Amino acid sequence: MTFNRYQGKAWDQCFFPSLSKLQVAEIPKENALIVLPVGAVEQHGPHMPVFTDTLISEVLLTEAFEQLPDDANIWLLPAIPYGKSTEHLGHAGTITLSATTLMAVVMDIAKSLRRSGFEKLVLVNSHGGNTDLLNMMGREIRIETGLAVFRLDPGGLGGADEWITPLEKQSGIHAGDMETSIVMAAMPHWVNMDVAPTEYPNYPESRYLALRNRAFAWVMDDLSHTGVSGDATAATMAKGEAMTEKYGTYIAEALLAFQDFDMQSLKISK
Repeated sequence: MTFNRYQGKAWDQCFFPSLSKLQVAEIPKENALIVLPVGAVEQHGPHMPVFTDTLISEVLLTEAFEQLPDDANIWLLPAIPYGKSTEHLGHAGTITLSATTLMAVVMDIAKSLRRSGFEKLVLVNSHGGNTDLLNMMGREIRIETGLAVFRLDPGGLGGADEWITPLEKQSGIHAGDMETSIVMAAMPHWVNMDVAPTEYPNYPESRYLALRNRAFAWVMDDLSHTGVSGDATAATMAKGEAMTEKYGTYIAEALLAFQDFDMQSLKISK
């Protein structure tokens, strides 16, 4: 697999900023879905680029758009490359927005889309530190603008399950096997496997303290010496290619489901 930024259906046919204002005005708004990726620029251990999260969103969405019907009225915005990465501060290369700044940026984009007549927005998140904020913002945007807002975190779709170990699935939350494999497949010259580490935090056994339950607040320095939680040494380009295709399928299916969904259908007719 070769990833070429700005090549493929996502960029050649469905990249929103490539349109003129006349073309945007002509888009049928009633079933249009606008896709806003939100990533991060932050440390990903000694072996990975700080652009990892934003790159992964671009790679997976590029694959997803290849799997969409040619006439799908689904449009891709440029990714917001910076996220809320305060948990990685102190590690070289981390650039973070504050929560209030990121919230304001997302809201301003949503308001602008609504003023152009659009009715549906999906926030595609590729950084765990953005998750809670974007979940909250989805509702705030709904209240403020009337947009139907959908949320998608590709990492939660299980697209890597058949290639990673149970331990990695549970604890490989940052710069481990999955992320390293996908970046290796897309931009191999950006990865230095000679220094790829394996490090798993000593998570408590109590189910009440499980990491994914978010029972306690942490920053990366609480979990890891290397800035990694997972086994980066297990990553391969072949796994990254397979994961990208699987995630692309899941994302394409999700986008089509969001596009077809009518918020009014939630109310049972009296």
